[in-house]
Amino acid sequence: MPYLFPSRKGERSYSPTQTYRQLNKAAEFAGVEHVGNHTLRKPFGYWYYKATKDIAMLQQILHLSHPSVILRYMGITERRNE
Repeated sequence: MPYLFPSRKGERSYSPTQTYRQLNKAAEFAGVEHVGNHTLRKPFGYWYYKATKDIAMLQQILHLSHPSVILRYMGITERRNE
């Protein structure tokens, strides 16, 4: 799987610290406050699930323990039919 923030030094990703710095630079430029390394997890999970409905793959990507945990984490309930 390709990295969201690939390193310029080979086929690796940025460290968590460097990722945090890059996200905060982008957030400052956009005028957004309170951005961290986990800021993109929920939106990614939500849109990935909405597009694919592949809960098993999403469970692997997000390293969460159970499909119901993933849906609750993203705020998706059965009543909303998403």
